[in-house]
Amino acid sequence: MGNLQELSDLKNTIKISARRFQESPYIERTNSPEMVRGVYAGRYFAMSIGEDPIKKYWLLRQKALIFDVPEKPVEVSGPDASKFLDKVLTRKISSIKEGRGYYSLACTPQGGIFMDGVVFKFNENKFWYVQADGPFEDWLLAHTSGFDVKISDPKSRVLQIQGPTSIEIMKAASNGKIDENMPYFRSGFFDLGGQTLYVSRTGFTNELGFEIYSDGFKTDHLALWDHLVKCGKPHGMEFSPTRAMTIRRIEGGIFGNLTDIDTTMTPFEAGLEFFVNMEKGDFIGRDALIDKDRRPCLFGLTCKTETPVSGSKVMDGKNIVGHMTAGIQSPTLQIGIGYVRFYQPNDWVGKKLKIHLPDGSSHNVDIVNLPFFDHEKKIVKGIDRNIPVQPK
Repeated sequence: MGNLQELSDLKNTIKISARRFQESPYIERTNSPEMVRGVYAGRYFAMSIGEDPIKKYWLLRQKALIFDVPEKPVEVSGPDASKFLDKVLTRKISSIKEGRGYYSLACTPQGGIFMDGVVFKFNENKFWYVQADGPFEDWLLAHTSGFDVKISDPKSRVLQIQGPTSIEIMKAASNGKIDENMPYFRSGFFDLGGQTLYVSRTGFTNELGFEIYSDGFKTDHLALWDHLVKCGKPHGMEFSPTRAMTIRRIEGGIFGNLTDIDTTMTPFEAGLEFFVNMEKGDFIGRDALIDKDRRPCLFGLTCKTETPVSGSKVMDGKNIVGHMTAGIQSPTLQIGIGYVRFYQPNDWVGKKLKIHLPDGSSHNVDIVNLPFFDHEKKIVKGIDRNIPVQPK
């Protein structure tokens, strides 16, 4: 999701025709008069239904939430599918095994981040890339010359079930076929209420969770929704718009494409060097990245006196050294946190700087590494199953 955490986003709304955007097939189950929608990857999604996002946040951390998310799978198929993806993505896709997902980036020829997402291998000739916001399908089509591949839209809508009870919910939904033995970033086909669907152990919250991908028009979406909700009810699961997800994804160090990362930032500047396989051979952007500085410029920021706001200036003395791309109040840490993009690489971690907010106020801040807690990702991997206690 993008940087949608600020209350001003819910007030800055307009009426717009639905003709050019995809409505959710679950809207009959989630719609309400209070719903405020956003558009992401050409799809509507629920930003708010007038809920208390902090209450939903703690349900996410202590039980589970179901999200109807707009991330968009794009299918790449054909004899050259693997070779093509090796050319357009930063990781060595030809080494992926079936039933495994890889987080991977697509770069511009200049080395900037054009897209981020997760690629799944169905078989040697069929992959899905679950993209973030942006015109990725058209971009892929523009690079198919010389490759025997087909780029298509499988019309798949994605549900996320996230939170510590998600394993019990998915175990019930799959008649025991999905359990705690399914590792992080693994995937496969499962029977969910009589419908065979693709499921991955992934999400956008850094909580334990799963994503369920519909099979386009073949899926009875409302029946799937009702089945999952029925299985989730005994475990405290509720539907939530994306505000609670946005809070948790920022705490978890997950970036939003076009807001935190974009074409003016290299993977190195974003701290994503691990997901760039320079040794695999040629890919779009590789030549430009060879000579780029590999030091990161995107870090976490904490503020004990106020909530950071995107766009706010970050100051080192009288010098503007960066700006905020996202900011929230962390319910777990009980301080303001966010992402700061510095204009030059430096030893920023541990530095005490100042942030200038739009209201004219100035506050002391600390620069930290991401994520803000659970650096070893024990929660999302299912190693740490302790239920956090809500601070009083």
